[in-house]
Amino acid sequence: MTDYYEILEVSRTATKEEIKSAFRKKARTLHPDVNKAPDAEEKFKELGKAYETLMDDNKRATYDRYGEDGLKNAGFDTGGPFAGGFGDLNDIFNSFFGGMGGFGFGGRPDPNAPVEGDDLRLDIEIDFKDAVFGCEKEIKFDHLELCSSCNGTGAEKGSQPVTCPTCHGSGQVKQVMRTPLGSIAQIVTCPDCRGAGKKITNPCKACKGQGKVQKEKKINIKIPAGVDNLSKIRVSHEGDAGTNGGPAGDLYVVLHVKSSDYFKREGNDVYTRLDITPSQAALGDDIVVDTLDGKQKITVQAGVQSGNSIKIKGAGVPYIARPSQRGDHIVIVAVKTPVKLTDEERILYKKLYEIQNNKKAVQQSSIMDKVKGVFQ
Repeated sequence: MTDYYEILEVSRTATKEEIKSAFRKKARTLHPDVNKAPDAEEKFKELGKAYETLMDDNKRATYDRYGEDGLKNAGFDTGGPFAGGFGDLNDIFNSFFGGMGGFGFGGRPDPNAPVEGDDLRLDIEIDFKDAVFGCEKEIKFDHLELCSSCNGTGAEKGSQPVTCPTCHGSGQVKQVMRTPLGSIAQIVTCPDCRGAGKKITNPCKACKGQGKVQKEKKINIKIPAGVDNLSKIRVSHEGDAGTNGGPAGDLYVVLHVKSSDYFKREGNDVYTRLDITPSQAALGDDIVVDTLDGKQKITVQAGVQSGNSIKIKGAGVPYIARPSQRGDHIVIVAVKTPVKLTDEERILYKKLYEIQNNKKAVQQSSIMDKVKGVFQ
């Protein structure tokens, strides 16, 4: 169960100022702009929920007494402030605290500051055994790269972007609105340079002034043993190129594992079905089965029943974090009743039937002969 106090790393008696301070500190490390872990967005949303709850006296009192379910039962919105998405760190700190000045970020974003490029997602399909044992795979994808003609400036060779005369390079302008209550001043994005702080008077013909071009790229990636369907592999700095010298984003490769007709995977264990005859079930047998590692002999104990299982330890899927350790292979036994019998088998089954049931076996063939005789 989620503990809001643990998320913020504060005591249950923490003051609002301590909660604010903890949120500021955690937000700087968990925001997806800074933290590129696949679960960073989810963790940041949980941080927002914890902060919003503990800063509200009524919500906090209900949470302390009844937990998160109590909040829902009391009719409180438990989605948190970031349920519908969130902006960058400047937006969040401006909304929560009136700016980030004093916390190492500056109150107003610098339009010329390096900006990291966008992350990309690529979905690929791999075979079942490649997911089990891992493999190396060549992938092909499109991403934005810095234009080689202008080195990312967006300006044609021999020219340079110029400082925007409207905002003087700040990317923002003050706008004054007259209302019945008086004049209201607000800071808005510069309409002339669209917040860039610079203007390109002679755009690069290769990239049309964008500074970036779309290109196809091929790389080899290593898929570790033990991945599962929808596992993600992060390839650092293979996303879109950054701006103003910022690093490229990351590429996230999402794996779609083909299902196997023979193996069924559950976690790190694999399951297979073994059909055996009634005689094998009654007397037991040594049978060769297919495993992930090839053919292997297993022993079916006498008297086994349909649905019983035989475990082959360590023959399952490797653990990603501990590749030397593997799950198990579980063989599910199914006793299969024969549909067609040879004459010899019929005699033997008849004899077995009479021994086990202490009565004469009904000869189905003779009954059919009698039925046929009625219509002759």
